[in-house]
Amino acid sequence: MAGSVLAGGTGIAVTWIVARALGPEEAGAFFAATAAFVLVGGLAKLGTATGLVYWPARLRATGQDRLLGACLRAGIPPVVVFSLVLAVVMWLAAPWIAQLTAGESPHVIGRHTTGLRVLAVFVPLQALTDVLLTVTRGYRSMRPTVLLDRVLRSGLQLLAVGAAGVAAMWATASLPVFALAWAAPYLPVVVLAAFATRRAYRTGLDPSATTRSERRRVSRDFWVFTAPRAVAAVAQLALQRVDVLLVAALGGLAPAAVYAVGGRFVVLIQFANQGLSQSVQPRLAEALSTGDHAAAKRLYQTATGWLVLVTWPICLLVIAFAPRYLALFGEGYAAGAPVVLVLAAAMLLATGCGMVDMVLAMAGRTSANLGNVLTALVVTIGLDVLLIPRWGALGAAIGLAGAMVVNNLLPLAQVYRSTRLHPFGRGTLLGALLAVACFGFVVVFPAALVVAVPAYAAGVWLLRGPLTLGAFRRKS
Repeated sequence: MAGSVLAGGTGIAVTWIVARALGPEEAGAFFAATAAFVLVGGLAKLGTATGLVYWPARLRATGQDRLLGACLRAGIPPVVVFSLVLAVVMWLAAPWIAQLTAGESPHVIGRHTTGLRVLAVFVPLQALTDVLLTVTRGYRSMRPTVLLDRVLRSGLQLLAVGAAGVAAMWATASLPVFALAWAAPYLPVVVLAAFATRRAYRTGLDPSATTRSERRRVSRDFWVFTAPRAVAAVAQLALQRVDVLLVAALGGLAPAAVYAVGGRFVVLIQFANQGLSQSVQPRLAEALSTGDHAAAKRLYQTATGWLVLVTWPICLLVIAFAPRYLALFGEGYAAGAPVVLVLAAAMLLATGCGMVDMVLAMAGRTSANLGNVLTALVVTIGLDVLLIPRWGALGAAIGLAGAMVVNNLLPLAQVYRSTRLHPFGRGTLLGALLAVACFGFVVVFPAALVVAVPAYAAGVWLLRGPLTLGAFRRKS
């Protein structure tokens, strides 16, 4: 959780530096380029972010540790090859992407193209970093993800982009330079992630021999499970990133910058959700693979309570202080206040459902998961195309909010129907009530913040038992 907060905080700081150093149009181009980079990197991973946690956890839980090597060999090499192919495609398609997203700002297209090509070089490093760290999580080791991705990569990005921002005080700010500063930290991180993966694998290595038929069976089962998740993972990333590209293409780069800045707090909440999901994922996979639904329910509800406890105050504070929050990024960004309000309201609903998407996948329902994400993607693209030309950034916010509703309520119903699991335990309800009781007044009376914070801290301490906060004192 601490690593997720740090990564989210550095992401907001990087956004602030870019918004301040580059004009609204070049900042919009930067956000569009990084959105394309994340989308391509997500496609390159082929859904292995789920498969390389689910299958190692399942093999260990069922006493088939000797098949772990075959599982890793089935998942990692295809990602390496496909990421190289996509990097070349992104390099070649950079002029077209720049023309599509910056057509109304022709003076930016050249620098936008260069920035996209700089990022294309780092696509394989991004994909391989995420896959290798996924493997370590499959071995129940969270430290590599926290230390290398959340702390080291995020910290290096902040330092590098900050240095580019300082240099911009004496020279003209350059979009490609900012793109290079943002992507370069993947190089040292991927090397360290490879060492961490090798150590995790060797620690749990079972020297028993495997037959060719066993290896083929593992590879087949791995990709039958993972293939639907590959498409779903890309669609999930598209839900988070395609809106920026659509705003740039349909509304212009300046509205895209306003939208990206206005919704940046969502990234902080997504990091918190991701941090909890990644911690719970291997244990949940083990519990569901052995039929221990009581343990799975306890994990899901406890983690959802923690998520609500952390994220609901953020959403309510962002609603209360939206104009002041946006003013920090410079003139012209205050127009994003309605964007903030719509997305914050949607995030209250989404976090209240917990990591329901991951629970559905760990229950083996990757096909249902794919259908849900594709449905949500159709909703957001449909609303974006309909609303962005008329309302700009606000139209994109409504599209993303609609997708959040679909992508949480549909899997919530499916998880309950198939496993009888739901996130609404005692801790979840207490966390929600405490957040609303303390910070709901701040939305109406901002000055109440001086009372809300200590009251919330006291409430968390008094309710530490029902909230299961004692788990944070235990060492694994």
